[in-house]
Amino acid sequence: MKVSQLPKPKPKPDTWPTWMHRTIAVLLASSFCQVPFIAIARADELYNQATFNYRDGDRNIALDGTSAETVVDIGELVDPLGQILGCNGDLLPNYAGFSVALYEPDASGLELGPLIPLTTTEVPDIENNGVSGGKAPNTENNNPFFLTNADAGQYNFLFDSETPLQSPVNAGLTQTSKDAQYILVVDPPADSVFPQRRIKLELIDSTGGVNNSIIRYVATALDGIPISTSGGSQVTETVVEIFNAETQGLNLFSLALGMVMCDPNQISIDKTADRAAAQPGDTVVYRLALRNLTDIELASVTVQDILPQGFQLIPESVTGVLNEQTVALDAQASGAEVTFTTATALPVDETLSVLYAVRVTPDALRGDGENSASVTAERSDNQFFVQDGPSIHRLVIDPGILTDCATLIGRVFVDKNFDGEQQPGEAGIPNAVIFLDDGNRIVTDADGLYSVECMLPGTRSGVLDLTSLPGYTLAPNLYFKERNSQSRIVNLAPGGMVRMNFGVTPTFQEKAQ
Repeated sequence: MKVSQLPKPKPKPDTWPTWMHRTIAVLLASSFCQVPFIAIARADELYNQATFNYRDGDRNIALDGTSAETVVDIGELVDPLGQILGCNGDLLPNYAGFSVALYEPDASGLELGPLIPLTTTEVPDIENNGVSGGKAPNTENNNPFFLTNADAGQYNFLFDSETPLQSPVNAGLTQTSKDAQYILVVDPPADSVFPQRRIKLELIDSTGGVNNSIIRYVATALDGIPISTSGGSQVTETVVEIFNAETQGLNLFSLALGMVMCDPNQISIDKTADRAAAQPGDTVVYRLALRNLTDIELASVTVQDILPQGFQLIPESVTGVLNEQTVALDAQASGAEVTFTTATALPVDETLSVLYAVRVTPDALRGDGENSASVTAERSDNQFFVQDGPSIHRLVIDPGILTDCATLIGRVFVDKNFDGEQQPGEAGIPNAVIFLDDGNRIVTDADGLYSVECMLPGTRSGVLDLTSLPGYTLAPNLYFKERNSQSRIVNLAPGGMVRMNFGVTPTFQEKAQ
């Protein structure tokens, strides 16, 4: 007689356990910002059935049969524990002050809504007290849950399939319903240099891999920091399936203390120049200082540098220096954008200097002299990309001999012969006021002279304020009719100088009769 039995028990199709057979929300695995992945949790009831067959060719006997179905309640909550790890997958040196919490999203689906009230549990489970058994380390199913060094940064949350959700985006859904959305928040201590982490979770259709009795979710980073899992996961593009949820942890990467670097500052860039101002025709030398702030070598160092308008790279000037040794740099220019790359790895706590010169052309006068540079690199342990910038440097552009500033000069004087020009013996009038078309107010000096530097070129006008000259009126001009006006119009050429004079004469009043 030959009897065959199914090698492994499997969950019954289309069966979702109640709160007493609680399903677990799995928290965290691996991807980049806005790139989702999928993880799963295991059902709590197993269904087993055996088949048998017997064949006797000599006596022409054939027997086939199927046993009754056996239902096994495994009686414990299966939770793929989450764990807060460093960027390199190691435990953090200290978990004190870290907390993990689950929120519902607000109406936008991206900001925090209400904190999720989780059903209270206990360990050990005391019978007939109305409190369900929990799962370590979060034995009471607290939300938020504070991490400890004793638990090595592990956490877990248990969802109640009968508890309704409150947010508008979860209207009509329970904690284990398809399309339910959550935001997982990891808060570092108040004195930590690391930012808060936020991961959006959305429950989706069951995988179908184990009779559709598997809860899956999509996790998407909202903070721009990668997410990752550990424990022999099968990774296919952006999808991660955890095949043994009881023994394999889901690990949250990129949140660390001290030198376990996944904080925002893993590489720095600082840009300086050999001068604060430059004129067309000058050569300016820039220096980019790239410093490795991680605890691992950085490879594939790339700098994107955007030059100011009118600045031209001098290719033969590009030089890289590391530990007082020259390193090879490749520079590719495309318009104002210059890309520097090197095959040399940047060691821990070292600085790579990128030096290059640019030529300032007359076209720089049209720009603002602002230069920005950003750096990216790749960690050698996990191939995560790190970046910094932009670092901005502003250079003052001095026009030099190419200046387009013009100068206006002039005087207010007593014109005795009415020719509009000051002659010997024609005194200047102090404290006379002239208004220009751009709103500037000019007051003459003790000799009646004035000057205005760096005026914009073009047609400019000025008006003499006669109220500032009591006892004087505008002098008639016997030679130029246009000078019989209270205003003057001049044409200022770029870099030029022009004169605007006003002649006045005393007013004579008849004596009263």
